[in-house]
Amino acid sequence: MATPALPRPLGVMAAQSERGHLPTLSCVIPCRNEAANLALLLPQLTAQLSECSTAWEIILVDDGSTDASGALFDEWATRPGLVIIRLSRNFGKEAALTAGLQASTGEVVVMMDADLQHPPSLLPTFVRYWLAGADVAYAVRAHRDDESHFKQWGTRWFYRLLNTAGRFDVPVDAGDFRLIDRAVVSSLLALPERNRFMKGLYAWVGFDAVAVPYVPAARLHGQSAYKPLKLVGLALDGLTAFTTWPLRAVSAMGGLLALCAFAYGAYLTFSYFAYGHDVSGWTTIVVGLMLFSGIQLVSVGILGEYIGRIFEEVKARPLYIVKKLMGQGLGKAPSP
Repeated sequence: MATPALPRPLGVMAAQSERGHLPTLSCVIPCRNEAANLALLLPQLTAQLSECSTAWEIILVDDGSTDASGALFDEWATRPGLVIIRLSRNFGKEAALTAGLQASTGEVVVMMDADLQHPPSLLPTFVRYWLAGADVAYAVRAHRDDESHFKQWGTRWFYRLLNTAGRFDVPVDAGDFRLIDRAVVSSLLALPERNRFMKGLYAWVGFDAVAVPYVPAARLHGQSAYKPLKLVGLALDGLTAFTTWPLRAVSAMGGLLALCAFAYGAYLTFSYFAYGHDVSGWTTIVVGLMLFSGIQLVSVGILGEYIGRIFEEVKARPLYIVKKLMGQGLGKAPSP
């Protein structure tokens, strides 16, 4: 059955539509304690990769697994097309993605999760958009009906706050599941920061992108590592990495409160001289001190978030440390 033609992405130049061949493809999968899911994912993935690429490699980045993944990785490393990167500890998903991107050699790179919620069946669609001229094809959730109301509300407000800067927009409901051209990979790897909020970096580098709606499948094994507090921390990373509006909001609040205090002081002075009213007693003073002390502490906390990230950047520590490198992909075999 013939595959239906896909619409051409908006903004794609005519010269970019001349991709007349299937690409070599690298698939980067960060994973931590996902042995059971990977055993189901890899057969599905290899079948799809064989159909939509001339040659492929799968790069599994083990981000400090503590389950039975180690023995499976040793076995899978002997299979053709599989590269195993074992990090020395858990460095986080953003660092694991970066490690995979740096090891990739394909003309295009697909990034996806190991939990089976990113369907491999979407890869041919990504490749067809790339052949049509898109530099990035990314998956967006069609809906969030399976999530709690609190998470839906938090996600909605996070993207509103993140996109207030207006210089570029981070697509709502888009994650790491995407195909990116080699030019995009090179641009991402050229960015020097260590606070790598990848969803923001994808949008910051630009290029011609097209969204592909999908509905994530249910996780078969294990539980998500992103608990509410971790999601809040990730949101703070994104906001401090790509916006400065919290600092400006604190400045605006300080100016507004100063005006209110000046106006109230002028009113009390006028009331005293005009009508002889006594100035309010200790209750007003205590409430005022508590209010302004709270605002000052919040302001210092916001400033501290930015200073803390500056501290992390200036130390210039590596994003990750590779413990073991196994297997052979599209390039030469990695050193053990």
